[in-house]
Amino acid sequence: MVMRKYDLNLPVPVSPINPYLRTMQWMFHIGRYMQLLAASFRRPEKWRVFKELFILELESIGLQSVGIVALLSLFMGAVICLQTAHQIGGWIPVYTVGFTVRQTMILEFSPTLIPVILAGKVGSNIASQIGTMRVTEQIDALEIMGVNSATYLVLPKILAGVIIVPFLVVLSMVLGIGAGAWIGVATGVSALADFEYGMQVDFKVFDVIYALTKTVVFGFILTSVSAYHGYHASGGALEVGRSSTKAVVWSVVIIMISNLILTQMLLN
Repeated sequence: MVMRKYDLNLPVPVSPINPYLRTMQWMFHIGRYMQLLAASFRRPEKWRVFKELFILELESIGLQSVGIVALLSLFMGAVICLQTAHQIGGWIPVYTVGFTVRQTMILEFSPTLIPVILAGKVGSNIASQIGTMRVTEQIDALEIMGVNSATYLVLPKILAGVIIVPFLVVLSMVLGIGAGAWIGVATGVSALADFEYGMQVDFKVFDVIYALTKTVVFGFILTSVSAYHGYHASGGALEVGRSSTKAVVWSVVIIMISNLILTQMLLN
């Protein structure tokens, strides 16, 4: 049995064969993740400093991600429009194009794939930033000075992710549907009146509420999981890179599992 030690000085059993040891490893990481969240959600020592960090995280997670979100949404909305028009082939009313673009963007692409993309962009940045602070002992210095490092480093990122990611998703919905309408009219596959009618057919406000509810959860997941892997990084630059990779992979995996659970709970 190979023993690997982490910052909590607790041994982590690692074995590709023994299922008991692998279960213990999972339980160890889940427990340490919960400990990090419990330490993070505490009253900040200085609210002024916390507000400044929070604003910086809003810019880092939100404003710096507008470009990639807009680009993906524009092209995806246009592609969905063209694919739908190709599939219906004249056998289904033309307004189905607008209906399909609306439903796809609101129900699945914007609330699910945009957080997945952000997990790669934002999650790796969070993990590498905190991981670098860990291996260079900056976090240890904060704790020596009596600063709650979890609240100082992790909480602003989690709150910023929960607040700003839904705005990015709404932007994605608007741009995707707008791009679908534009490409439909420009290529002649759908008249603007037909597209608008399809957008209005059987529209339910709950679909938007459902999408934004998922987005809040995904924003929490991608920031907290990435912060966890960065916070408990050890070693040198190589380990920081590995923690960033793990942060992206596990964020995507947990987002997909949560997507399935939330869809079952909210739509059924």
